[in-house]
This record gives sequence, structure tokens and C-alpha cells, in this order.
Amino acid sequence: MVEKKQVVKILNIIDRTPDVKTFVVEKPLGYKYLEGQATEVSINKLGFEEKGRPFTFTGINTDKYLEFTIKIYDNHEDGVTKHLRELKIGDSLIIGDVFGAIKYTSAGVFIAGGSGITPFIAILRKLRIEKKLEGNTLIFSNKTISDIILKDEFKEMESEGLKVILKITRENIIGLNKDNYLTGRINKVFLENTIKNWNQNFYICGPIQMVNELQEIIKQFGTTIESIIFEN
Repeated sequence: MVEKKQVVKILNIIDRTPDVKTFVVEKPLGYKYLEGQATEVSINKLGFEEKGRPFTFTGINTDKYLEFTIKIYDNHEDGVTKHLRELKIGDSLIIGDVFGAIKYTSAGVFIAGGSGITPFIAILRKLRIEKKLEGNTLIFSNKTISDIILKDEFKEMESEGLKVILKITRENIIGLNKDNYLTGRINKVFLENTIKNWNQNFYICGPIQMVNELQEIIKQFGTTIESIIFEN
């Protein structure tokens, strides 16, 4: 089947962190997806139309618009994302068909590294609307506090039943509230001390090495392969 590509106008651009932006765009008639899925996105400008990259929807399917929350990599010389920084409201993107491996089936532990949080944003937003956050845990690792995407929104979700653990790997948090932030990587010792139930789903997204390492660690505690849902 030939992929169908559609041009969508940018309706709004929101700065989330120094290098992360949310792009709110038109939603084509009849366009549907499951929270956690993605599509290929390219810039509708000469020379960029065929330079598509996969990005996750961070809005929910019932929204009247589409939303993508994207990390901008200025150090990628020919990278698409650094050119996204130059776009303005009224410019347009090209989107393709929907794909993706992360699908929410039951309560569990979401583990994200950096921009790997994006598929979980839509899933958790939908659970919040449905009042089903209770029983889910989010473990979110970032280099610094300023890198945390949607920190305030996740803290609001915490008051509605989501357990939130924020890990910081490259910043000294002395003097800050240690109930809000933990330091160090997400490793076997941390997970062993944190997770009490290994007979639940584990949703993982982040850098490839992190995803691979966590899969192996979680399996060591008896979790079945079917209960580990991941995407690099």
C-alpha cells in the first residue's frame, strides 16, 4: 500500500524546554491514531519534503488538532529537527500514515529517557481524562531539571493517582527537595529498590542502549517478554 502524505498547517508552537518545542498542527479529516503511535513528519519546504523523520503524537486522538513534541538537535548538521526551530505559525508540515509499537493495555511502569517520554505523554493524558492514572508509575530520566519535558503537567497527574519519579543524571541537586528529584541512572539496583511488583506491564522508550539494558534487567526479575512494551 502506498503511503498517503498530507500537508498540515502549523497552528501554534510552544517552547517546552530550551531544546524542545510542541507543534500544534491541523488534523486531516478522518485521521486517527492510538495514543503512543507515531507518523513520519517532514517540512513542507523546497529540499525538505522527502526528509521525513518519525515523531510521536503527544495529543490524544479525540483532539481536533495534532500535536508533536520534538527535541531540536542543533548539532546535527543535516538534521531535520534544527530546521524545525526556524518554522513559524502558518508554515506547514507533511505527515504520513500512522505506525508504532507502544500501546497501553493495562496499568504498569512507564520508563522514559529524555525525549523518549513522547509516546507516554499521549497515553498518560488519555488515562488522566478517563481517570485511570491510579496504579501507574512514571520513571522519567533526564540530564538536568531544565530538560524535563512537561514537568508541571506530570506533577499535576501525580495528585490524580500517577506515581512520578524524576531522575537527574548530570546535575547537582544539593539544596533541592530530594522528594521531587533523585540522582543517578536507572539501573538494576534502583529498580530492585523501587519496584515491588514485577508481574505488571513495563513500557520503555528512550535511547537504544537504555532500552536494551532495561529489557534485560527487567527480565531478570521474572517479568515475561510479553509484558515489556518498548520502542527505541
